[in-house]
Amino acid sequence: MRLTDHTDYSLRTLIYAAVHPGELVHVQSVADAFDIPKNHLVKIVQKLGQAGFLHTVRGRAGGIRLGQPAEAINLGAVVRAMEPDFALVECFQSEGNACVITQACGLRGVLGEALGAYFKVLDRYTLADLTTQPATLQRLLGEAVTSSVPLAAVTVKGKSPR
Repeated sequence: MRLTDHTDYSLRTLIYAAVHPGELVHVQSVADAFDIPKNHLVKIVQKLGQAGFLHTVRGRAGGIRLGQPAEAINLGAVVRAMEPDFALVECFQSEGNACVITQACGLRGVLGEALGAYFKVLDRYTLADLTTQPATLQRLLGEAVTSSVPLAAVTVKGKSPR
């Protein structure tokens, strides 16, 4: 099974936000760290925000931060939310399946079981499991660039962030 770049970049964005607790990070910083086109990343951040994985703050002093604690962000849930579908082969599709052996073939069952096992593993892990070495991750991400904003310096509609 291969994840789309969309999901890969989603997981990287969440990791980046997780190693910057208490800060709003700029989308440009994430794009620079992973060499991802900013326009593509903006769409990903929007979807992660809609799914509740990220909190986004618009405007000049805006940025992103985790929408919930890293321990609460399940990897299986992220992958399910970000991938367009899990039709591994044609017979997984309800429409457009032209395979002539679908009725008698056992491939669909075997691959369905494998997909279930794949998610069973992902469901055992959270974002916190991926970020147990935050200082090393920050160093590898090239944290010489200081483009994050301390949350204490930002207010959202007259309220202080959490």
